[in-house]
Amino acid sequence: MTFNRYQGKAWDQCFLPRLSKLQVAEIPKENALIVLPVGAVEQHGPHMPVFTDTLISEVLLTEAFEQLPDDANIWLLPAIPYGKSTEHLGHAGTITLSATTLMAVVMDIAKSLRRSGFQKLVLVNSHGGNTDLLNMMGREIRIETGLAVFRLDPGGLGGADEWITPLEKQAGIHAGDMETSIVMAAMPHWVNMDVAPTEYPNYPESRYLALRNRAFAWVMDDLSHTGVSGDATAASMAKGRAMTKKYGNYIAEALLAFQAFDMQSLKISK
Repeated sequence: MTFNRYQGKAWDQCFLPRLSKLQVAEIPKENALIVLPVGAVEQHGPHMPVFTDTLISEVLLTEAFEQLPDDANIWLLPAIPYGKSTEHLGHAGTITLSATTLMAVVMDIAKSLRRSGFQKLVLVNSHGGNTDLLNMMGREIRIETGLAVFRLDPGGLGGADEWITPLEKQAGIHAGDMETSIVMAAMPHWVNMDVAPTEYPNYPESRYLALRNRAFAWVMDDLSHTGVSGDATAASMAKGRAMTKKYGNYIAEALLAFQAFDMQSLKISK
């Protein structure tokens, strides 16, 4: 079954913008958690849509909300579809915000939520190029608004080892097996496997130069001829469905943990 946008609990019950202002005002704010997905529109090789990252966030959150209790008081916002994708500039279809623009957009949304009385916000990121910026912005929002801010990058939760190879786990960072499988499961007609490539960078042997450790600055053209780092040919719809289910469960567990967490609990009572 393909992904149906705006169907399911996430959209029919827990999509904050579907409520009227009176309904939003009635939400108990002291334990409400607002979920803001941040994605991207950028090249994902010759076989995948440029909407991949934003689509993946919608797919995984749709699954996660199905696994939440009906009375969870966790609310979904529309995804910010554009991210900081400057590392993919020069590839057709890439649309990027500057760092300062994305920071301003995220801050403005946070301020608006605070004015509506909300107290907890989680930034759910589905694009690696946003990670450092959103980590920094979480603290800035905390300082500026007083909101309790949480961060979640589903791709960093692990758990895909049963489906991907060790090499893919290490270097499959863009449009490879995992991303292609999830998009295939959600929107198979958006993927053209006839042109799916396999390409890995010449991975540095030194642990100090590990790609995932961000030890050196790079753009996609430094790593790849095709715009892919990974093995897209290994992807399958079956793997994508299984990954979506598992990562949806991880996200649901994380959202419930964030909602239950009290910032005041960090201080030991004197």
